[in-house]
Amino acid sequence: MSEYPTFQHGSSRFDQSTFLGRFRHFLDVIDPSTLFVTEKRLQESVELLRRFKQGTLPAGVTDAQAIIHPDTGEKILMPFRMSGFIPFGTPVVVGLLLPNQTLVSTIFWQWLNQSHNACVNYCNRNASKPAPASKFVQGYLGAVTSAVSIAVGLNVLIRRASRFSPTTRLLVQRFIPFPAVASANVCNVVLMRHSELSEGVSVLDDNGNVVGTSKVAARHALLETALTRMVLPMPILVLPPLIMTALEKLPLLQRHRRLVLPVHSLVVLAAFGLALPLAISLFPQMSQVRHPEINLQ
Repeated sequence: MSEYPTFQHGSSRFDQSTFLGRFRHFLDVIDPSTLFVTEKRLQESVELLRRFKQGTLPAGVTDAQAIIHPDTGEKILMPFRMSGFIPFGTPVVVGLLLPNQTLVSTIFWQWLNQSHNACVNYCNRNASKPAPASKFVQGYLGAVTSAVSIAVGLNVLIRRASRFSPTTRLLVQRFIPFPAVASANVCNVVLMRHSELSEGVSVLDDNGNVVGTSKVAARHALLETALTRMVLPMPILVLPPLIMTALEKLPLLQRHRRLVLPVHSLVVLAAFGLALPLAISLFPQMSQVRHPEINLQ
C-alpha cells in the first residue's frame, strides 16, 4: 500500500468521516515546519498545482509531491497562519496564565489573545462568500468585551473572598482565563454568524451542488462550532495550572525559581499542541442533517 494516498484537488488525503482522519488532516494543516517554506518552494508548489489542474504534470511527480498545500495567491503573515497558531499563540497563553495578575495585565493579555484569535480567523476565513467587515469588527469587540469583563469580574470577586487563603486564592485565580476565553469564543461565534439562524446555510447534494438553504443545518453548524470553541481552550488553560501547581512543589523549582517560566512555557506548548488538533477534529467540516427544512433555490 502506498504511503501517500492519491492526490485529489480540493479534498483531504485522509478520510474526513472519521475522527482519526480529521486528526491526521489537521496535523498537516498546523504543521509549524511549513512556516519556513521558501518563496521559491512556494511558487514551485503553486505551479505544480496549476499543472495538475490542467492535466500536464511532468513525468516522475509522485503523490508525496502533489499533496503540498499551496496558498491561494495571497500570502498570510506568519503569526496568523494556522501553522503559526501554536508557536505564536503559546506566549500569549503563558501570559494569560501568569500568577498574581494585576488589573492592567489581565486586560492586556485578554485583549492580546482575542486580537490574535480575530486575526487568525480573518486571515483563514472562507473567502468564497465575502462577508462585510462590520461582522468581523462586531465579533472582535464582543469577544474582547466579554473576555475582559469576565476575567476582571472574577478576579475582583476572588480578591474580595475572605474565606480563601492566599494559596487557595492564587490557585483559583490561575483558572480564571478559561471561563473568560471560552465565553468570549462563544460570543464571537454568535455575533459573527447569528444571521445564519434566520437565513439558513447552503445545503449540498451528494454531488456537491447547492440545492437550497436550511435553518436546521445552520443551528447544527453553530452548535458544533460553539462546542469546539469551548473545548479548545479547556486543555490549554486548565491542564497547565494543574501541572504547574504540582511541579512548583518540586525541590528543583523551589531552589531555582528562574526555571519556573521556561518550564511553564514548555507545559503550555505541549498542552496547546495536543489540544488544537483534537478540538478542531471533533466534528467533520461537512455534516449530514436528517430531514432539514430546505428552501429550494
